[in-house]
Amino acid sequence: MSRPVVVWFTGLPCSGKTTLAAETDRRLRELGLATSLLDGDLIRRTVSADLGYSDADRTEQARRAAALAAEEARRGKTVLVALLSPRRTSRAAARETIGDFVEVYVRCPLEVCEARDVKGMYRQARQGTLKDFTGVGAPYEAPERPEITLDTDQEDVPACVGKVIAYLEKAGHLTLSKG
Repeated sequence: MSRPVVVWFTGLPCSGKTTLAAETDRRLRELGLATSLLDGDLIRRTVSADLGYSDADRTEQARRAAALAAEEARRGKTVLVALLSPRRTSRAAARETIGDFVEVYVRCPLEVCEARDVKGMYRQARQGTLKDFTGVGAPYEAPERPEITLDTDQEDVPACVGKVIAYLEKAGHLTLSKG
């Protein structure tokens, strides 16, 4: 049993948002929940293909993701959103649009994110060939009061996913049968 909710993973590029959202999605499906996974990269290639990386475009990207997530939640699904969403105001607007919203701060030091970057985006940003890259040329505003904080430089994926599932159960969004 579950009560629909949107779990919004936010953090710097390469902090682990997509990995954690996908693994949480997999675990929730194993538990029999109807889920939907919305990944920022996929949204950017599809419904937000017309957007760039300006502050206004990033705000619009988050608005569109929130609208999609809200619709999926209305259909009874637990929705996992992995989206950089660097501005607190964008995440607050998403919370307002969605209602049942759990903000997950995927916290990771910048230097660890850079070391994880297999695409070389941080390097390009530091060289000036990739403009407005969050964490280097554009700001990231960390959540002030997220429901969950995951320190991905200190905790592995199973531990992080366990924290998300435990929170969802404690908050009444997930009922695991005992026994």
